[in-house]
Amino acid sequence: MTAITRENTSRFVQTKKFKVHYHDAGEGDVIVMLHGSGPGATGWSNFSQNIEVLSQHYRVLAIDMPGWGESDPVTYQEREHSTTLAEVLDELGIDKIALIGNSMGGGTSVRFAYEYPERVTHLITMGSSSGESVEMGPGGLTEGLKILQKGYRKPGFETMRELVDVMCFDGSFATDELVQARADAVLAMPEHAKNFIDGSGKRPIVELDWKKVRTISAPTLLFHGRDDRVVHFEHSLRLTSMIKNSRLVLINQCGHWLQIEHAEEFNRLVLDFLANN
Repeated sequence: MTAITRENTSRFVQTKKFKVHYHDAGEGDVIVMLHGSGPGATGWSNFSQNIEVLSQHYRVLAIDMPGWGESDPVTYQEREHSTTLAEVLDELGIDKIALIGNSMGGGTSVRFAYEYPERVTHLITMGSSSGESVEMGPGGLTEGLKILQKGYRKPGFETMRELVDVMCFDGSFATDELVQARADAVLAMPEHAKNFIDGSGKRPIVELDWKKVRTISAPTLLFHGRDDRVVHFEHSLRLTSMIKNSRLVLINQCGHWLQIEHAEEFNRLVLDFLANN
């Protein structure tokens, strides 16, 4: 069996507006994985520890949204992730998917689940915002979001180390290799950083309609780290109170990158959830 790598799973698809990069591995029913909004974020950087395991049972697509990774740049006025995802699926001839999203990707997944309910068999999020303010978290930007924005403005090695460190509870995940990879990814596509900075504070990364969130009927599994310093876990508490067929896994000693810090448990629970719901 050929090992799954970033290079041999790399693909591109042209939608109506954008050239979109994605990774494609495995066969069978389709899982789509959507990354977060941080500088240097890509489908591979967010999910490399999950793709190999999940692709043994499913066809897994990890997509770089326009404005991230190797996909086309996009201004904040043009950004429409839910529509882009639908167009990617149409181009690839895919009807139904199980949808997994981290942070920003979780928000996109929630929105896609109520905008295209007939296309979503299962909904899974990790560290996702509910799109509203919370009682227990800070009133303004969290510590993690402040460093995230700094990473776009000053994408050097030391700033990227701050970013990786704040994303995880366990500092051992902030390896030099990961830090350098994130820094290199930002510097490789400077237009992505410029567009993100230009749009900061002008439009939410993902906008959710709460009346429509309540209509989601797909079986839903929400993950959150108890020690998430980027998106407070209260957001997932709110989501699980609004989505009727949902359950929440809250993991202690875990930051924003739950699928990386607790990859084995995450993979196991996802496979069980998909098989039995």
